[in-house]
Amino acid sequence: MDCAKKDRRSPSHTPIPRTWNFRRSQHLQGLNMEETTVLFRPVGENELRRIAESGFRSFPPRLPGQPIFYPVLNEEYATQIARDWNAKNSHSKAGYVTRFAVKTEYLSQFTVHKVGGSLHLEYWIPTEKQAEFNQNIVGLIEVVSEFHGK
Repeated sequence: MDCAKKDRRSPSHTPIPRTWNFRRSQHLQGLNMEETTVLFRPVGENELRRIAESGFRSFPPRLPGQPIFYPVLNEEYATQIARDWNAKNSHSKAGYVTRFAVKTEYLSQFTVHKVGGSLHLEYWIPTEKQAEFNQNIVGLIEVVSEFHGK
């Protein structure tokens, strides 16, 4: 099912603005999925703008005082953060879920951390390794859902 159609069922979801729009799943076409791991990251409007400035190829560096970059392992957990935190607590009242693929061999050096229930799984990438992490993203970073608070 197309993500855009699925997301329209949620009353808090609005379509992705055209400025962020590109062909869905284009970044995964032709990839050998056995060699990559699909991850998700909830982001706010400012971080999404910086991802767009990179051509949807990398995540921006962490801000001072943010020593860890934390991509998550499933869309449901990323949605919880984007919808329940970013859309309610950020200045822009917007939260987005991004999806991207990373070389599995590269990820193998990091440990998966459980930070709550069985759903709450994430990698902790030290900020000094984030540029290297970005170099191991295969294809484009895709926006799969968007949420707005009041």
